Amino acid sequence: MAQVTRRRGAALEEAILRAAVEELQEVGYRDLTMDGVAARAGTSKNVIYRRWPSRAALCVAAYREMLPTGAGGAPDTGSLRGDALALLTRANERMSSPVGRILRELLADIHSDPERLRELRDQVAHAGVSHWLTVLARAVARGEVGQAALTPRVATVAVDLLRNEYALNGARSVAPEVLTEIVDQVFLPLTRQVQAPGSS
Repeated sequence: MAQVTRRRGAALEEAILRAAVEELQEVGYRDLTMDGVAARAGTSKNVIYRRWPSRAALCVAAYREMLPTGAGGAPDTGSLRGDALALLTRANERMSSPVGRILRELLADIHSDPERLRELRDQVAHAGVSHWLTVLARAVARGEVGQAALTPRVATVAVDLLRNEYALNGARSVAPEVLTEIVDQVFLPLTRQVQAPGSS
């Protein structure tokens, strides 16, 4: 067991979350234990429980630490189609990675904790949406689509459909041609047809 180190506040919480992330990456959610996280963080299980009331609460907080923080930025290929394919390919690579496996385990196993499930779904829904809004804003500026397309709901459609391939169809990875279908058959037609409220 790691030596217990006296830390407080943000430093202690950061150490615990880092330990939880490492445990999730090594053993997955189903095999993660609070004892394992405590040992890796060099603290006690009681200290963890004072901050997170359950294993699910800790792991949802740890998953948040794994989400993209904007690194890489939004692609700029010069067209909405190119940008959308680049973003969807990036999302697909993430969903098929070990981090994507962790997310699927969490979503499958925390249905008995509605608050944590809602928190996790909110995290997933908002992750990366700013990049989609950025590429849509560029498309509006180029005249490819109208201003009415620049909404979070439109922006997340392609990723939502990709996520369904994993969550509902049990995919381990999604083929590039499926990504192209999502962009060409659903996302692009939607962005070009959506109209502002009240318009005919």
